Amino acid sequence: MHYVGDILVQPIAFESLGVRSMCTYIETPDVKILLDAGVSLGPNRYGLPPHPREYAALKIRREEIVRFAERSDVVTVSHYHFDHHTPSYTDWAYNWCSAEIAEKIYGGKIILAKNFRDHVNFSQRRRGWLFAKTSGIRASRLEIADEREFSFGETIVSFSKPVFHGPEKSDLGWVIMVSVRYKSGCIFFAPDVQGPMSGETLNIIVESKPQLAIIGGPPTYLADFRMKMEDIDAAINNLKVIVKHIPIVILDHHILRDENWKEVANPIVSYASSVKHRVLTAADFLGEENKFLEALRKKLYSKEPPTSDFIRWMKTPSDRRKLIPPPI
Repeated sequence: MHYVGDILVQPIAFESLGVRSMCTYIETPDVKILLDAGVSLGPNRYGLPPHPREYAALKIRREEIVRFAERSDVVTVSHYHFDHHTPSYTDWAYNWCSAEIAEKIYGGKIILAKNFRDHVNFSQRRRGWLFAKTSGIRASRLEIADEREFSFGETIVSFSKPVFHGPEKSDLGWVIMVSVRYKSGCIFFAPDVQGPMSGETLNIIVESKPQLAIIGGPPTYLADFRMKMEDIDAAINNLKVIVKHIPIVILDHHILRDENWKEVANPIVSYASSVKHRVLTAADFLGEENKFLEALRKKLYSKEPPTSDFIRWMKTPSDRRKLIPPPI
């Protein structure tokens, strides 16, 4: 068990645990919350599909998400990417999901979700609409959470305004961040802010004054390709501000898709240490081994070649492959 004050914090699925996700379980004496109950694998890295070890991690993490969802009262959705919410259709190839799995996660729960009609790009508008029509109608209630506050006994769950998914005016759209407060304790969850890169997003995080912040780091593996270096630099500088003000920062997600992430993160970690604060991956926080499987995909294929059964499954057309669990 990992407590921050009287608040239990349990990372469930993250890049440092082998998958794309930031799913986190939060429990106070009043309420049990599962944040961003999605998980997926990157379909293509280094020209390669996910390795069998990635699928093994995906299966385990999906099972953990279901297990913690079943004990939760509330499930949140910060935005409609599949590593942050679970769709109600079958896809074993990338999301390890089905209608039955989505029902176990969202059925009978209070869902606090981002507005899919406002501050949203086209793909997420469509996904959000489908989510509302499927899992949303199976929830005990579905609430639009943007810029709203919800009380559960002495626990206050507050959602930010929509902030950019990375740099300002990003074509990836917007996300909502959330803080969970119980008495003097505060946890802040900032998924897919990519640093943050936005100064406005930085201010929201710092002004919340949490004891622990869970931050989606910058996608340095896309630098000079799909991400401008000035945006990456802004993210690094903003993270230095965050670790100055917040005692414990879990830094995970996009940044850990870079095999050289430690070199990138070193100035942040060093600065945090200089003010006696800590920067950890989710696995570090749990006291577990880091498993950066996507970043190491090319090496995994070289050191642990897949079986002939897996290669045969991998070569199956995509629409059929999604309907057949991989032979792992």
